[in-house]
Amino acid sequence: MKQVWKFLRFQRSYIMLSFSCYTLAMAVCYADPRIDYEWDVFLYGLILLALLLLAFFSYRFVREAQAIRRLRDEDGEPLSLEGEACQNELSRMETEHIRKLNELQERQLESYRFMVSWFHEIKTPIAVLRLIEQTDPHAADLDEELTRIEHYVDQALYHAKLDSFHQDYEIELVQLESLAKSLVKQHAKTFIAKKIKIGLDVKPLEVLSDRKWLSFVLHQLITNSLKYTSPGGEVHISTSETASEIALTVRDDGAGIDAKDLPRIFNRGFTGENGRAHAKSTGMGLYLARELCGKLGHYLTAESEKGLYTAMTIHCPRIHDPYLTVMGRQQQESRKH
Repeated sequence: MKQVWKFLRFQRSYIMLSFSCYTLAMAVCYADPRIDYEWDVFLYGLILLALLLLAFFSYRFVREAQAIRRLRDEDGEPLSLEGEACQNELSRMETEHIRKLNELQERQLESYRFMVSWFHEIKTPIAVLRLIEQTDPHAADLDEELTRIEHYVDQALYHAKLDSFHQDYEIELVQLESLAKSLVKQHAKTFIAKKIKIGLDVKPLEVLSDRKWLSFVLHQLITNSLKYTSPGGEVHISTSETASEIALTVRDDGAGIDAKDLPRIFNRGFTGENGRAHAKSTGMGLYLARELCGKLGHYLTAESEKGLYTAMTIHCPRIHDPYLTVMGRQQQESRKH
């Protein structure tokens, strides 16, 4: 009974319109002197109208009850424009929910794969440290392995912090020359051990960024160059500037990237031909570097030719608000989805 009264409440405008039209018609007839108006005829017509409305709304109530029960059925036929719009909106929301659920599951799966790979990677330097400890533990010998462990730990931490970036960043003027030199110094032992030359052409330019996060990005690019450059090769770090941006480029004459892999190197978990050749590659380094650049208001590009060179460039626009840039990008992505 409650459903019936709710139904009639939504139909009251149609009921009022029907009785208003009938009353208007009777008033016109009453006002015409040529018509012999009888009150019993008015009442008779009123009863017929009430019976007709009762039959119509009973039929409509049954149809709407059936439509509600078949709301999730794709073959269900809406009874009104409003009902059709509601059905379309429900379908859109369901599709959006499934898409977001799939994205969440994919992210969880990728995070799981990354952590499993990370745990396997961290075992190697730990095992080396144990071996060194059992033989002749000198600080100089331990330094390279400790650096590797710190890098793997940083990868895991930065990956975990991607979704809460706004809680852990501080924009300041970062001096690119000092930043590059400090990171090259951290990798000095690897440069020497692999006999890889280092070329520095970094001007004392300043960019608005977060020093810690930008250091991680540059550290990742240098690490990749050292990993894929053969002994005797060269890594060259340089800066360039235009009216619109300042760019920092890390270029090596290493293995290069296959043309078919180049468009996907920033994808989460993608290793490519070079990554598969190196068992220690997780495919997360460049993904994290690109994501962090985007959140800082920068962007990362790559140029490469297989067997000749690879150049990774961090582009820092001169005039921008990193926070507003990131928020604007997120809004654009949300509108696309």
